[in-house]
Amino acid sequence: MSRAVLIILITAATCSLGSCGQSGTGAPSGSSTKAPPLTAATLGEQTILSPKDYLAQDKYAAADTGRGEALSMQCRACHTLEQGGANVLGPNLFGVFSRTAGSAPDYPYSEVLAAGGFIWTPRALDAWLAQPFAFLPGNRMSFPGLTDGNDRNAVIAYLLQYTDSGT
Repeated sequence: MSRAVLIILITAATCSLGSCGQSGTGAPSGSSTKAPPLTAATLGEQTILSPKDYLAQDKYAAADTGRGEALSMQCRACHTLEQGGANVLGPNLFGVFSRTAGSAPDYPYSEVLAAGGFIWTPRALDAWLAQPFAFLPGNRMSFPGLTDGNDRNAVIAYLLQYTDSGT
């Protein structure tokens, strides 16, 4: 299969998957508060824990990691998750937790992400996955977000397990 055909297929898959996880109203499922979305600028200081300690937190301990694995296929349209995996349309996500945003080696980040100045924690990733463009305006990720908080928890719990670098 030629590289051009492969790129077209990946782009088509990404576009078709882009609406997955979206509710009919565009509002997060089960959301009753109207707090402004968390952004890279309002993230503030974060507590950095090991993946094991994050997974012990109630919302990740109770998350459906099987669903998270299935939902991670949307991530895999652009990212690899395996240790030593290549950067593709997006950077490799192995060991992403506790990594400074925009710092994976050999990946050409957008200027805003390279200058983001935040650490990837479950809290940061949750806000990113909810609304990538609101979290960090000007980023290049072509993903509209996962509006359902339980789905985000499932993806994050799965990624905490699967991409754990042993930190």
